[in-house]
Amino acid sequence: MTEQELIYTMALTRVPSLNLTHQHLLLEALGSATAIFEHRRDIFDVLPDAHPRMAEALALMEIHLSRAEEELAFAQSGKIQCIHYNDESYPARLRECPDAPLLIYYRGTADLNARHILSMVGTRKITEYGKDICRHFIKDLKSLCPDTIVVSGLAYGVDINCHRSALQNGLPTLGVLAHGLDQIYPRHHRETAVKMVTQGGLLTEFMSRTNPDKKNFVQRNRIVAGLSDATLVVESAAKGGSLITAELAECYHRDVFAFPGRYSDTYSEGCNNLIRQNHAALITSAETFVETMGWETAQARQEQLANGVQQNLFPDLSEQEQIIVRALQNVDDMPINVLSVNTNIPIGTLSSLLFTLEMKGVVKMLNGSKYRLL
Repeated sequence: MTEQELIYTMALTRVPSLNLTHQHLLLEALGSATAIFEHRRDIFDVLPDAHPRMAEALALMEIHLSRAEEELAFAQSGKIQCIHYNDESYPARLRECPDAPLLIYYRGTADLNARHILSMVGTRKITEYGKDICRHFIKDLKSLCPDTIVVSGLAYGVDINCHRSALQNGLPTLGVLAHGLDQIYPRHHRETAVKMVTQGGLLTEFMSRTNPDKKNFVQRNRIVAGLSDATLVVESAAKGGSLITAELAECYHRDVFAFPGRYSDTYSEGCNNLIRQNHAALITSAETFVETMGWETAQARQEQLANGVQQNLFPDLSEQEQIIVRALQNVDDMPINVLSVNTNIPIGTLSSLLFTLEMKGVVKMLNGSKYRLL
């Protein structure tokens, strides 16, 4: 991605009258932020149905360029990656969400398109029961699927306990922030955040000098949900931000799980309600989670290698079927949306091809619309 494209994209996201729907519409129609900028004063020539207010807003795009240039310089000096929506390194799971940001700022080492990514969320007023869940669940998850990335929001309570448990157990962990990467909020979590940069990372859609305002926390919840294969609610009262994240995950067709609690426990009420209303699956351990997700465990992979199991080349498959097989060869399981991105095959066509491959005994469909080679 060129610096020019990044600067124009930053400027586009700064135009106050353009929401994400408008931004995506423009990017899809013109192909790049550079093209949008070039047509900012004649947008009706390339997008005849554009709303007059959109045209008025675009005409002012230029005034945001200097701020964008400052931000790019800040990112380069701070070793921050500016990942564009059209970049290969952009999180494929997040790209599938209709309200995905056009640009994310990332500092870290974790692969944002890793095989297994789990978001863990919950109340800021965590109890000892919640702390025990974080410790034991993540410790067991490390043994079962050591390639899993744990995502949360670096907030008090469940978030920070999940991050710290992941660090202690050697799992990479991502913190999604409600402000820019020029600060850490809350400041008491700075030491943990610094460790996460080398064992996971910090990610945000907000430029530097953005305050951690209340509305930003609600906005960042969609990224927590969109980055992951599944969202797990550890503890929650009847109302709370983690329930919003769970609702978003469900809207994105991601798996949602919750730990149950006693009916009298205030901070299990939200989890119990999610389970009762069939908005979340009940789990009691990392084992039940991994089994429900259909993730292959480290032990199963070792046994497969020990038995000398080799993938066949499947020479009788069509060219598109071969592309799918190659995409799945080095991955235990892959969501259909990620597979579509990796193979550049539209979802509709891909679904038909995968059904044919199932009939041929080449692939197997798992829970959550994931696929694995047999």
